[in-house]
Amino acid sequence: MISRLGLRICELFRRTAPDPFVLAVLLTLLTAVLAMLFGFQGVAAGERAGRLLDAWGGIDRRADGTATESARLGLWTLLGFGMQMCLVLVTGHALAASGPVRGLIDRLAALPRSCAQAAALVSFAACSTAVVNWGLGLIVGALLAREVGRSMARRGVAAHYPLLCAAGYTGLMVWHGGLSGSAPLSMTTRTGIEKVSPAMAAQLGERTVPLSQTLFSPMNLVVTLGLVAIVPCVCALLSPRRAEEMSAVPAVGEVEMKCRHGQDARAMARNEHGQDARATSVPEWLETSPLVAWVLALALGAVVWRYISGAGAAAISLNHVNALMLALGLAMHGSARSYVAAVDEAARGCGGIVVQFPLYAGIMAMMAASGLVARLSEWAAANSSPGSLPVLMFISGGVVNLFVPSGGGQWAVQGPIAVSAGVEAGVPIGKMVMSVAYGDQLTNMLQPFWALPLLAITGVKAREIVGYTAIVMVVGAAWIGLWLALL
Repeated sequence: MISRLGLRICELFRRTAPDPFVLAVLLTLLTAVLAMLFGFQGVAAGERAGRLLDAWGGIDRRADGTATESARLGLWTLLGFGMQMCLVLVTGHALAASGPVRGLIDRLAALPRSCAQAAALVSFAACSTAVVNWGLGLIVGALLAREVGRSMARRGVAAHYPLLCAAGYTGLMVWHGGLSGSAPLSMTTRTGIEKVSPAMAAQLGERTVPLSQTLFSPMNLVVTLGLVAIVPCVCALLSPRRAEEMSAVPAVGEVEMKCRHGQDARAMARNEHGQDARATSVPEWLETSPLVAWVLALALGAVVWRYISGAGAAAISLNHVNALMLALGLAMHGSARSYVAAVDEAARGCGGIVVQFPLYAGIMAMMAASGLVARLSEWAAANSSPGSLPVLMFISGGVVNLFVPSGGGQWAVQGPIAVSAGVEAGVPIGKMVMSVAYGDQLTNMLQPFWALPLLAITGVKAREIVGYTAIVMVVGAAWIGLWLALL
């Protein structure tokens, strides 16, 4: 029954869900309409359109009418983050194309004997690694989904590739309860709280929120570890039962085929007698020598190690994940030429990230400038009791995440209201932090913003996986809501 339900819902989304770029445009228009109707309280109707355009376009306007470019809001504020996500895509793809990692992935991908086992394996790997770091979970989930699908196709085992890719994305529904959760980590120090909101810091005084009250609280351990166990089971139950309901894995790219068994640049350039071609010039020797690749890999590894030794593993950021992926990829490929060939193949999938991230930055700017996030959070606080406040804040966090798909960005806007409401109602601050964090991660299953690297790596369309992730989201919402109400 669950399998048939999954197929029907997936088919519905396949027929009705727009392309992620079109969805970003539609969300932009919807946000603008909502901001004009319900935002900018106390501002004349004639002024609202101008303020909205300034926020969306990243314009700071002085009292005398002169304008400067804003560094805080607008279309271009996610350019740095967009580059980080492009690096997530290309460094993860290149690492998977290296010989040693390819062999490890192939052995792991050969374990499942059915589509249900494959979906459960991919989902469990994605969720487990996302608890450690959300960027790592995104990479592992995408790469493992692709390789498991290809392995099963080579072995003649029927598998539903869209379901495997959806399973690879489920790590983004548990990440905020893990070690890289931006909201709970920002509340552990006075400096971090002030960076999020000076007003919230003033309200809390000298108080901070230690991880024992958020990430390591009994509630979060039950919620997050429960999701890591439940979500793979749901993915397994969603597996189609008949071979004709399965969807095959896409064809492998030509450049990637050359690298798929770990062939380095010299192996890719063998002469007609099957012998390694010798470098005929200094530039060619530098391109094919392990020296250049290993020197850079060692330097990057040393930087990551020094950071972790001083700040702790829990403080690792997306930059350090990318540096580690880059270092490992260079070391595993063993030459600059081989590594660049794998990167060139991966970079073709960055188009969606490049054109869509500015649109989401603009949406976030309009939501913040118009006060829509604050109004939604204030509504949840005003219409709740101490017992229902965390649940309503969780729901409002999920709605806000559809428009502001950034854990840190959402917490900066919604966090002060959640904390203030919690203090007034007598609800523990740590619980309020996690209620917003859970809402933020939940609707990632509907929001294709974070799925863009996965879509590029796996080659599927968003409409092919969102039906499955929507079902996982409903199950996750019930689990999270239950424990928010009970604990």
